[in-house]
Amino acid sequence: MNQQLTLELNQQTFASIRLKAQTLGVSPEQFAATWLEQQFAQTQKPQLSEIEKDAARTRFERHFGTLGQTTLERLDNETID
Repeated sequence: MNQQLTLELNQQTFASIRLKAQTLGVSPEQFAATWLEQQFAQTQKPQLSEIEKDAARTRFERHFGTLGQTTLERLDNETID
């Protein structure tokens, strides 16, 4: 469901939006809406089902214990430098 949003912008900001929109061949409104959607899509985490969460947890837990004790003993400052 789409919603309408009315914005009040200063001249410089609107001119920048209009210029970018013209470059892409779209209206300033369409450019601004698409840009906002992209910004918020990056911050929203996808919701995983319980099955997907369990599968991810299982993949993660496969890494447990893969770094052996002998490897840890060799990771002191003298051997790293």
